[in-house]
Amino acid sequence: MALLLFPLLALAQNEPANFEDVVARASAARQQNDLPRAIELYRQALQLKPSWPDGWWFLGSTQYAANDYPGAEDAITQYLKLTPNAAPAFALRGLCEFETGQYIQSIEDIDHGLSLGAGNQPRNEQILRFHEALSLTRTGQFESALTQYAFFAKNGISNPELFIGIGLAGLWMPQLPKDVEASQRDLVLAAGTAAYSMMAGDDKGGAQEFQDLFQRFPKAVNAHYLYGYLLFQTDQEHALAEFKQELAIDPSNTLANVMVAWTYMLQNKFSEGLSYARKSEAQEPNLTMAQLVLGRSLVGTGDIQGGLKYLEKARQQQPNNLEVHLALVRAYDESGRSEDARRERLLCLQLIKK
Repeated sequence: MALLLFPLLALAQNEPANFEDVVARASAARQQNDLPRAIELYRQALQLKPSWPDGWWFLGSTQYAANDYPGAEDAITQYLKLTPNAAPAFALRGLCEFETGQYIQSIEDIDHGLSLGAGNQPRNEQILRFHEALSLTRTGQFESALTQYAFFAKNGISNPELFIGIGLAGLWMPQLPKDVEASQRDLVLAAGTAAYSMMAGDDKGGAQEFQDLFQRFPKAVNAHYLYGYLLFQTDQEHALAEFKQELAIDPSNTLANVMVAWTYMLQNKFSEGLSYARKSEAQEPNLTMAQLVLGRSLVGTGDIQGGLKYLEKARQQQPNNLEVHLALVRAYDESGRSEDARRERLLCLQLIKK
């Protein structure tokens, strides 16, 4: 019995030393930038001790450095199971997901990482926001991408790849900078440079850059829309002119039709905007903004029942859209449906509290 027991005791005593030895060799390989060897040794260590959080982190970060993004994602996911609120891990997994084309997941993880403090150091914040903006553009969330890019403009951070990224978002092109065709690169760069100037507060410089852009690329789709979008908060009349110029180039531009109608609506010129609102809804009936602007325009012209049809459809499409519920309050009030108006007011309060 003793002969059997002693080998087992010896094995039990050797395991911790063996684990520590593997960890030490893995750390040394990582510090020497011998990434393949470090990855191999971290895997060995994790076989001995799968519950070692730092091991999963070092394995994942080393795999990321070695461009093994799927492997890094898997390792970081294991790390997050053991350390569920680790901001850097969410950020790193988001970067892995970006590299493997999982753009929606990347946005979610990077955004969550930033909310937990992953961007506490300026360099890290820049990397994360840039990749989030790229993913937003790639998935067609162009306005959200421009919001992310505004961070760089306001902080004076600039480089050519950033300008290309801004240009892609501003021209509503769901691509990554590396995928821009050579024939489109000058246009995208010019649009991004002009938009950057506007977002940085250089209105005069941005205006000149946009005029240069229009002269060089007179038929560029979405260029005038981009300029109008950037002008809208400070100069609605100029923005309106740009949206109309966009429609002269591309009458099928739904967003330009929406924005012309929206601008007229804000000016209480409902009749003038109604035809643009109808066009936008006909072009993209599933676009909530088109339903909303048409509904509000009809209500503004006195066609309450006609407006309610579109406002209620907008509510079905986006139940948590505060603008839609506010518009319904007015429409129900004007149609004498006081209980429905009261219900909408309560929903507005709930949404505001959220």
